[in-house]
Amino acid sequence: MYKPRNERYDGMTYRRCGRSGLKLSALSLGLWHNFGEPDNFNNMQSLLFRAFDLGITHFDLANNYGPPPGSAETHFGRILKSDLGQYRDEMVISTKAGYRMWTGPYGDNGSRKYLISSLDQSLTRMGLDYVDIFYHHRPDYETPLEETMSALNSIVRQGKALYVGLSNYKPDEFLKASRILRELGTPCLIHQPSYSILNRWIEPELLKCLDTEGVGCIPFSPLAQGILSDKYLKGIPADSRASKSHTFLKPDRLTPELLAKIEKLNGLATQRGQSLAQMAVAWILRHQGVTSVLIGASKTAQLEDNLAALKNLSFSADELTFIDNLCPIV
Repeated sequence: MYKPRNERYDGMTYRRCGRSGLKLSALSLGLWHNFGEPDNFNNMQSLLFRAFDLGITHFDLANNYGPPPGSAETHFGRILKSDLGQYRDEMVISTKAGYRMWTGPYGDNGSRKYLISSLDQSLTRMGLDYVDIFYHHRPDYETPLEETMSALNSIVRQGKALYVGLSNYKPDEFLKASRILRELGTPCLIHQPSYSILNRWIEPELLKCLDTEGVGCIPFSPLAQGILSDKYLKGIPADSRASKSHTFLKPDRLTPELLAKIEKLNGLATQRGQSLAQMAVAWILRHQGVTSVLIGASKTAQLEDNLAALKNLSFSADELTFIDNLCPIV
């Protein structure tokens, strides 16, 4: 039986989520990759146990994580039942719905029918009565926004989620959704966008909108699917995301031009006394409006490496200018 470290909270920073009462660990573990059927179950356990030992309390899932879809929630549920479930009140567990999950007209997008049915399935797979945060995973331009937000409100009032969030919403879409939720009495807790040194689309408008609305921010893909690390500077490792058929990172994305940027960023990280991955995480966490950063990991050593980013979140003006010139906002 797993027993966590007594000192697990000592090395982690916890940040308030917008203007809510909820705090999240500065690093959260995403189960987007490495928790599907092709992956090693013992390694899944090791990753979750080590994350919790390091003070990571937030675990992020979605109905379609795997592959196949649903398998990440199923594996997470097995580990909750065998070991981690006794610490449920020390954990923040989130899931999402919004991408295609099953065939037919009711297994995708943002209808009330889909969102409530999907969450019921997710709760069954994980063996939970409720999740802490339930997200709409992406905007649906065919369903009225009022219906989607009303479904999120109903889910909270039914006790199936404590908070709701949005993911992949653009600034104008987010503002409309957030204001509908507030009028319904279930304010949006958090927004989950993609964001990294190489992908700066949320600057500055979305960050300003989140601040205005008092909503937290939890970026995903902070390492751009592992590109913002030193692992691809000497080729594609056999166990990397770029080597797997079911991930979004394809080898042809690793162009000579991109790798030249990574070399320069790696040089800056070395000057700062950090790995490139640590600098990439620190660069995001330097924003006061960022609540937490979602990290993925295939090895426990990666968790430990990312945690060390918290030791140096300060950037000089020259360092920020170097990054801006190399990787400008597009």
